[in-house]
Amino acid sequence: MRLVARRRRAVFVTAVAVTAVLGLTGCGAPPWAQGGGQAPVSASPTATMTTAPQPVRNDLSSGSTQRSLTAGSVAATVNYWSTLSMDRWTATALKPVNLSMETTVTPNDGQKVYLQRATMTAVPGNASQSFAALSPQSDQTDAPGYLVLSPYSYSQTFNVGEVPAEATFVTLQFTFEFLVQTTPTSNEFAKQTASDSLTVAIAGGGDAGTGG
Repeated sequence: MRLVARRRRAVFVTAVAVTAVLGLTGCGAPPWAQGGGQAPVSASPTATMTTAPQPVRNDLSSGSTQRSLTAGSVAATVNYWSTLSMDRWTATALKPVNLSMETTVTPNDGQKVYLQRATMTAVPGNASQSFAALSPQSDQTDAPGYLVLSPYSYSQTFNVGEVPAEATFVTLQFTFEFLVQTTPTSNEFAKQTASDSLTVAIAGGGDAGTGG
């Protein structure tokens, strides 16, 4: 009787073991283990976004520019250009800025218009900061000044010196001070002032591109 009981227990244990093996076989392998595949990645890395540098404004990109300015009764037409090509407007170069001007006056009763003083101040900068301004340059003559009433005109050349290597542009600030006769025969004058500003790209400055 004891021998029979032991055989029955052995058979029962063997049946349980076979059932367990069949159960595992039925579950199968996980998808990433089939066909030599790899386990899935939990999350894909986020791509790093890069922003392309914005082109630097250049008011002389076409070679020249013309501005119309108003100072009280005086209307001035100013042309700006440079004899140095824009690709040579580097930080260390001496960069000439030429201008020519003529004016009209309203009402035109025969009084004259004179340019008493022209001043240019160059301020270098880049997208994140402005640097110290270069020393202002002025052209001034004895009173009442240069006759600029059309058909007479005024022309001058200013120079932009060395700017910091980090500068990508230079802002040229102009001030024009006029004296206008109060009457055609008067020795009394009214003063009028006009301002203008140009931005010119520095070639290779900060490795930035240039645009119009």
